[in-house]
Amino acid sequence: MKKNFDTKTVHLSNKDTKNVDSKVTPIYQTSAFKFNDLEDLENFYQGKKDYLYTRVGNPNTDELGQAVAQLEGAHAGVATSSGTSAILAGVLATVKSGEHIVASIDIYGGTYQLLANELTDFNIEVSFVDFSNTDEIENAIKPNTKLIYSESVTNPLLRVEDIDQVVTIAKKHQLYSMIDNTFATPYICVPYEQGVDLVVHSATKYLGGHSDVTSGVLVGNEALIQKAKVKVTNFGTNLSPFDAWLTCRGIKTLSVRMERHVKNAQALADALRSHPGVAKVYYPAYVSEKGNGAIVSVDITGLCDVKTFFKSLSWVKIIPTLAGVETTVSYPLTTSHRALPKEAQDKLGITEGLVRISVGIEDATDIIEAFVNAINESLQ
Repeated sequence: MKKNFDTKTVHLSNKDTKNVDSKVTPIYQTSAFKFNDLEDLENFYQGKKDYLYTRVGNPNTDELGQAVAQLEGAHAGVATSSGTSAILAGVLATVKSGEHIVASIDIYGGTYQLLANELTDFNIEVSFVDFSNTDEIENAIKPNTKLIYSESVTNPLLRVEDIDQVVTIAKKHQLYSMIDNTFATPYICVPYEQGVDLVVHSATKYLGGHSDVTSGVLVGNEALIQKAKVKVTNFGTNLSPFDAWLTCRGIKTLSVRMERHVKNAQALADALRSHPGVAKVYYPAYVSEKGNGAIVSVDITGLCDVKTFFKSLSWVKIIPTLAGVETTVSYPLTTSHRALPKEAQDKLGITEGLVRISVGIEDATDIIEAFVNAINESLQ
């Protein structure tokens, strides 16, 4: 059928790519998928076709969910628009209105804000307790408790969660467990294989790895992930195909990046422990045989002028997030943990001199020199 020019510009391509064998998964940058007839359309609703509309599902987002599930040893995964939306999907897959969550007090400030301030609109109650004290966890559990939530390595004070303990308590009380594994990544530990029901990642961080994408992933068993997918679809927190593709590309170098990140972080932590301008170094003693993570937090309260320290960092960028191949610093008191009540900040140790360092993959000697120089410049 002959088309006029205006029609030709709209229908510029209907190329069939089914038989094109690309080495890399193509980017399915489409809002919807086409069907041959009404019977073909009905096949989607009968489970005979995979894709209808990208908010409901897309090959790129499916690839990301499956990739992280495989790394975590889980059965299924769902990709979301951010780490926070992945957490929300996991919560709403396990907890309903009128029910209760027990969460660790020393978690990422954004997660604290979501759990403490936003879930109240869903009539979901959250108790924040010290997870280093088993009695506090047990005492916080109520008849309507459904979920225990923590982080494998906490943000920003780097407490290593006793995941076996969390799983034991959850199973004892027939509760779900969810662990944020962003800081450790599956390179260092795999909570799902220890019995955790749901594992969440801000894939923006180490999975993507290059500070150019915002994404999240939730993994777990098939039944829970299917529930989570419904929430992601209905709340519109799906990830774009291109961002999923970027995150998958980043995952391909996760192992080699993390090896360097971890090695550099250990070297920096060791170097700063003996510096007279550092009151305390937060860095785990042992997370796994592969290392202790890529974050080092230091407290320079009372010893250094914080503003001078940040102005003296030379090539190290001040960034209100973490991960990426570049070394960066953040100031938890006024960024990630500013939403915490002052009492909680003081109890945790979120002080005016706490600095969180995201250690990159540069030469370790250069990283150490940059921080030593900044501390020396800011000594009081």
